[in-house]
Amino acid sequence: MGLRELKKQQTRELLADTAMGLFAERGFEQVTVVEVARAAGVSPNTVFNYFPTKEDLFFDRQDEVVAHLAEVVRRRPAGSSAVDAVRADLLTGVADGDPTVGLNPGISAFWRIIADSPALRARLLELGERAEAALATALAEESGAGPEDPLPRIVAGAVAGAHRAVLVEIRRAMVSGEPAEAVRERIEAAVERAFGLLGSGLAGYPAGR
Repeated sequence: MGLRELKKQQTRELLADTAMGLFAERGFEQVTVVEVARAAGVSPNTVFNYFPTKEDLFFDRQDEVVAHLAEVVRRRPAGSSAVDAVRADLLTGVADGDPTVGLNPGISAFWRIIADSPALRARLLELGERAEAALATALAEESGAGPEDPLPRIVAGAVAGAHRAVLVEIRRAMVSGEPAEAVRERIEAAVERAFGLLGSGLAGYPAGR
């Protein structure tokens, strides 16, 4: 990474971290972009150059999250189905405490900010829809399906929906203050069972590897 790219990354991280601190202290709706800029020591235009909307400041890793399931399917091992790949990735995230999975006591404040903000809840739903659409595209590519074939979109809805439901359950448990280890054990068992049921019907999909 060159010096210019490094500086841009550092500025982006500074803005996101500054914004999150203010959101955690006062709530998303009560903080303005101007206040974020002032706290970070930059102009409002600088903030908008990196983050077009205030929601983008909060979900600063949204592009990575949207692309994740599709990339998991594209990188899956030979002989592995889409369901197998997503299940293995989800279990790894749960075991490792991946921040995007949310099974971490320190992330409860993040979920509470979302719960208190209609704008953030709406953006979270949008991100889920975008992730599902990206997964459908990957499944269509991997299976060789044509644009008129609805199967990749239907399968993507089932797989992404199950994945999203797991994250919602983790969020509910962590916000309510349940011990992380107890949640982890329950979630791992649920993932194995739910994705096992999905996998029994989608074991060969997509074929070709």
